[in-house]
Amino acid sequence: MTTIPDKPLLSRLFRMQWEEAQGQYVLLYPEGMVKLNQSAAEILKRCDGQRSVPAIVDELEQAFKASGLGADVDEFLRTACARGWLA
Repeated sequence: MTTIPDKPLLSRLFRMQWEEAQGQYVLLYPEGMVKLNQSAAEILKRCDGQRSVPAIVDELEQAFKASGLGADVDEFLRTACARGWLA
């Protein structure tokens, strides 16, 4: 099982940006591009190495007036770590 860093940070190998032609956020890396859905983009926007995972969950729940997002955020962060997107 992949461990999530206490304060996740986007890996230096990736750059996240809004891609107007795609109409969505993408992760760019030397060999290609990953298209992100809105949920993934909202989580990764907050992975700045300053926010803890609980802080990220709190922000998302406030921003989207939702509750109980912790398990979904954890699952996404584990996948992102396994793919090398996070440091």
